Amino acid sequence: MSEAATQITLIGTKLATIGMEFVFNSPSPECETCKLRNTCTNLESGRRYRILGVRGELVHECPIHEAGVRAVEVIESPIIAAIDARKAFAGSKTVLEPPRCDVYDCTMYELCHPVGLKEGDRCTIVEVAGEAPEDCEVGNKLKLVELRR
Repeated sequence: MSEAATQITLIGTKLATIGMEFVFNSPSPECETCKLRNTCTNLESGRRYRILGVRGELVHECPIHEAGVRAVEVIESPIIAAIDARKAFAGSKTVLEPPRCDVYDCTMYELCHPVGLKEGDRCTIVEVAGEAPEDCEVGNKLKLVELRR
């Protein structure tokens, strides 16, 4: 399996910590006129990223982050998800198909509909982490897996 590609982006200096994870959302209207917008907004919206390293000491002014922004190296985070147990094999490829469920207050809902992945994403099952922590309220047989897009 190949390692996921790293990217350089800018993030608020108070958030620029190795290991910190975040979900990138769309840019704010204030970003439209910023000269650094292409570097700050170069990530895919709705995806979860982890900071691998902080680049240099240079801090850039930012209209959103009061302490400015710094360059960081990020990678798309692997995501723990609950999937159909029949498809849970380490090293296999799968297309994310969250179980059909309208029990939004279920304690398993976020595992079945993980933030950072979208229905239809092609993923590799990096590892089968084990059984789901609880039984599915609608009767699905689930396993926890680590997914990488």
